[in-house]
Amino acid sequence: MKLIVGLGNPGKKYENTRHNMGFMVVDAFSDIARIDVDKEVFKGLLGRGTVFGQDILLFKPTTYMNLSGEAVSLIANYFKIDLEDIIVIYDDMALMPGTIRLRETGSSGGQKGMQNIIDHLKSEHIKRIRIGIGEPKYDAIDHVLSKPVDEEKELIDKAIQIAVDALKEILKSNFKKAMSLYNGEHI
Repeated sequence: MKLIVGLGNPGKKYENTRHNMGFMVVDAFSDIARIDVDKEVFKGLLGRGTVFGQDILLFKPTTYMNLSGEAVSLIANYFKIDLEDIIVIYDDMALMPGTIRLRETGSSGGQKGMQNIIDHLKSEHIKRIRIGIGEPKYDAIDHVLSKPVDEEKELIDKAIQIAVDALKEILKSNFKKAMSLYNGEHI
């Protein structure tokens, strides 16, 4: 079983903000996979289904970004999911809009939600898909909690679709193949 986690902040106030890229990818993937992510359990929203013959869980923690590890550890422990079968999707200011990066391991790069997951699972060996939101012009908090503007939004929407395609490839073949196909700019 694979656990696909999209990070974000719950509530209308945060919908479609840069910090909710993980939620947006899970929502887009759930639409094509026809999996409803609406069961309130484990401090988040859960959906379960089968895609390309793989049993998957789609999960959106509702703990707020910085406490995502609480929810992820609860669900991973309950379903006894191995670290190698967890994929976390989140925003990254170090990447330009329109860019995604897949990594099999590494530090959080300062992303507090990912750091909280690393802390709770006690490992950096967690696969992730990072969605580029670009560097802030002024304040980082204002940047991640605001909505992308015009041409930037178009780039981010494309990156979300690329991330969905990468997830499909991961489930069809494997993470390394998806890395070779989808790392980098695709605009």
